[in-house]
Amino acid sequence: MTLSGRVAAITGASAGIGLACAKHLAREGVAVVLGARRVSLLEATAKAITDAGGRAAIVQMDVTHEVDAQALAGMALREFGRLDIMICNAGFGYYGPIDDTPADVMRRMMDVNYMGTFHGARAALPIFRAQNGGHLIFISSIVGRRGIPLMGAYTATKAAQAGLAESLRAEFAGGPIHVTCVYPISTPTEFVDTMARDFGQRISGLGPKQTVDDVARAIVRCVYRPRPEVYPHPISRGLAVLNALVPGFTDRFVRRFGRRREVVAERP
Repeated sequence: MTLSGRVAAITGASAGIGLACAKHLAREGVAVVLGARRVSLLEATAKAITDAGGRAAIVQMDVTHEVDAQALAGMALREFGRLDIMICNAGFGYYGPIDDTPADVMRRMMDVNYMGTFHGARAALPIFRAQNGGHLIFISSIVGRRGIPLMGAYTATKAAQAGLAESLRAEFAGGPIHVTCVYPISTPTEFVDTMARDFGQRISGLGPKQTVDDVARAIVRCVYRPRPEVYPHPISRGLAVLNALVPGFTDRFVRRFGRRREVVAERP
């Protein structure tokens, strides 16, 4: 099986997991449409892909705007004639107790993490139906399967993604449209730097980690062979199982891997 000729649209493609997915899919022959707010980073990535013989286009977008998600899907059709894969990846986090989480931050996080996914799905699904095939991929988090201390707000947005994916999977079960939810563990990206920049909080702690390339490789494997769920760090699937069987014990278990928060000077 080959992925050559397929087309993927990716939100949050300027850095982190989205950027890694773009590079790995392009190497497999997939044409990629990169969406994010930072045009200069998108242009650099698209140039690197095309210089290597791949195909890429860019769209400056904000996932909280439905019209921007429609523009991303529309670019795939205009530039490459089709859309086979929509990767809804854009997101950010906040660390702290619920009573220390500003309501406007919670609204913004839900708008980006969940509504951004919702907009991406709404943009892609009419195209998939018309083509009689396609693959929605939502980048959630392991905390979407099992919350950890002091990340309740972020966890809620990731659990919302998981619930949407489950509902859509049931809707399209047995048909040519596939829906996958990806549950990475802690992955070094700009995620932590963004929290330091925007909220003045530096997070550190214990627990296993994986690289963006680990996640991207797992997603490429899933594109070749669609699956309902992907755990790029396979052992982390056990946490979801443990939580289903003994949630009280899991409450105490995850406290061992709680993060530490320290106030840092705001960046210029």
